[in-house]
Amino acid sequence: MGAVYRLTLRQLTGKWRMVIMTVLAAMPVVISLLTVRSTRAPSVREFESVVFSGMLAGSISPLVVLAIAAAAFANEIDDRTLANLTLTPLARWQIVLPKLAAVITIAAPFIGISAFASSQAAFLGDTKAVMAITSATLVGVILYSAAFVWLGLMTTHAIAIGLLYIVLWEGFFSGYVSGVRFLSIRHYSIALMHALDSRRFATSQHLGGTVAVVTSAVALALFFVLAVRRLRRMDVP
Repeated sequence: MGAVYRLTLRQLTGKWRMVIMTVLAAMPVVISLLTVRSTRAPSVREFESVVFSGMLAGSISPLVVLAIAAAAFANEIDDRTLANLTLTPLARWQIVLPKLAAVITIAAPFIGISAFASSQAAFLGDTKAVMAITSATLVGVILYSAAFVWLGLMTTHAIAIGLLYIVLWEGFFSGYVSGVRFLSIRHYSIALMHALDSRRFATSQHLGGTVAVVTSAVALALFFVLAVRRLRRMDVP
């Protein structure tokens, strides 16, 4: 599995992909710094709505992860080297797992640093709030990674379908249809943030912390199993 992991890291760390991820990850930090320096400091609710929910959890994180995860297997399929992997004595889960781990390894530092710096600026070093936001964001990265790795195995149009998912499901439907929140990675992250720092982010409008933990674990396991199942059943070129 180590060889698959290292190979995937090399495949997914191209120069332009790194540049794009750096620019995207810097946006929440810039917005946080600008709002803090303005004459009217944002409220906690405004920061959550604009920076965390709207940018970090709802758009920047999934976009960064999509750019990496969609290519995790697509490169192998395009280069017709996936057959070589499937012919090795590795079980299918031993191929999917290092691929997923490589995606998380690349995406997590970008998003984690962005979340940490944004919340550090917005909450003036409030350790509990900073850790709640950073931890919740990283959980979102893991879940988006599992979802988009599976999507990259399902279709060659993973980028287009992933963008529709981010805009319509995570951006539109989950914001206006309350029942959708039980199937929204963005709202899992928001609920975890509230659970980790209920003092600052207390509200009854989101999923409970226990529900968010359980649904996050179920979603991660489900997407992993689906990816393994897809790799086992697909026609490898």
